[in-house]
Amino acid sequence: MPRTPLAKSTVDVEVGARIRARRKLLGLSQSALGERLGITFQQVQKYEKGSNRVGSSRLQSIALVLGTTPAALFGEEGPIADTLEVAVVERMLTSPDGVALSKAFVQIRDLRSRRAIINLVKSLAADNSE
Repeated sequence: MPRTPLAKSTVDVEVGARIRARRKLLGLSQSALGERLGITFQQVQKYEKGSNRVGSSRLQSIALVLGTTPAALFGEEGPIADTLEVAVVERMLTSPDGVALSKAFVQIRDLRSRRAIINLVKSLAADNSE
């Protein structure tokens, strides 16, 4: 009797998104993460998309390579995990534009320039919400 594919679990998709966000934040490719874990980049892709469930021992290995904890990959890192700010940051870091903006922003050393950029982005966001 042929097996039918299981539907993606919301938890698997969310964990995968956090793995992807953390990997991209660290500037690692899927291939580089896969090499460190002893798996293929295709397997990393499947984990990140939530297509394949990450087992507990593999999740521990991924967290170790990414310099975080399994709890953080579940979104349960302390009481702030449920705050709006954390959700917004996670959403931003799962987008290519958000990752690019974050990487470029942290390279700016001048505090006045950083504040000017923050004010500009806030102004643009306010214009879009009207």
